[in-house]
Amino acid sequence: MGINLNSFLFSNYGNDAYSAYVSVEESGLILENPCYLGEKIDIQHEQRIINDRLKVLEYDNANEEDVKFAMRDLGKQRANHYGWPNTYVFTKALGEIILEKFKGDVPLVILRPTIITSTYKEPFPGWIEGIRTIDSMIVSYGKGRLTCFPGDPESIYDVVPADMVVNAMIATIMAKTNQTSTGTIYHVGSSTSNPLKFPLLQKCIYQYFTEHPYADKEGKSVIVGECKGLESMASFHRYITLRYLLPLQVLKVVNVMLFHAFEGTYKDIERKVNSVIRLAKLYKPYLFSRSIYDDINTEKLRNIVKESCHEENVFYFDPSVVAWEDYFMHTHIPGLVRYEFK
Repeated sequence: MGINLNSFLFSNYGNDAYSAYVSVEESGLILENPCYLGEKIDIQHEQRIINDRLKVLEYDNANEEDVKFAMRDLGKQRANHYGWPNTYVFTKALGEIILEKFKGDVPLVILRPTIITSTYKEPFPGWIEGIRTIDSMIVSYGKGRLTCFPGDPESIYDVVPADMVVNAMIATIMAKTNQTSTGTIYHVGSSTSNPLKFPLLQKCIYQYFTEHPYADKEGKSVIVGECKGLESMASFHRYITLRYLLPLQVLKVVNVMLFHAFEGTYKDIERKVNSVIRLAKLYKPYLFSRSIYDDINTEKLRNIVKESCHEENVFYFDPSVVAWEDYFMHTHIPGLVRYEFK
């Protein structure tokens, strides 16, 4: 059950052309500079760690699902070891480093979008495919599964519409081809020019689902309460424990005493609580990050497009024009409900 780590790294880098390198544990201004891991990676050593874990799982007769979760946890441990919050952003950084090292004479441009949201204009407003970061929380809240959001009120959610990312990609190719490129690395995001803070996002989500409640499978409207903001993971854990985990333990005891009469209810609540905890852990680095992504190279690129293209609106990628409240209320959340609510 061996894994070719080199193939794994390249395949992960290629899975999502819009994915960003995000050093989310940092705060302050993050420049458009090459990735630096700070510690040399011994590929053979990492391969041995993988193979050893797989051998132990094989010896224990672990099933496919157990292997999947065990290897996922191992990947996160190794990413954390090198200072990254998860394997997703870790492999993006490795991909950049590998491409830079082996590109030779091939021109290379690295685009680093932040959190990609639904389209602003094209092919039409609100188009989205797949759920990204904050969207998981929006979906869970709209369906009544989430009553609180952990998040620093001062955190900036650096989001950018998908069509702006595509236009930036096209513009960088044009600039590189015409030798007018001002750099190799481009941050495509909004935290510098048009920062979106947590309270505004929280307000939009609550207001939208209050005015347009989601209908469940039985056609009943899901009534949402005002979303409680929790300013730290400690306050989040206290809230979850007192509001859900302790009552769930009581229900568990009652369920056993009454010969599993409430088994369905207990399993349903347990699943929902675990889902909330999993989301909070998964997105913790993003929810409490105060990073701002410098986009000087991207701003220069926008100026190049304005000077050289008579139809600059065709290649728009300036997030400063987006009115976030209007965008979330009338474009992004409606698009998310239309295309991703199942």
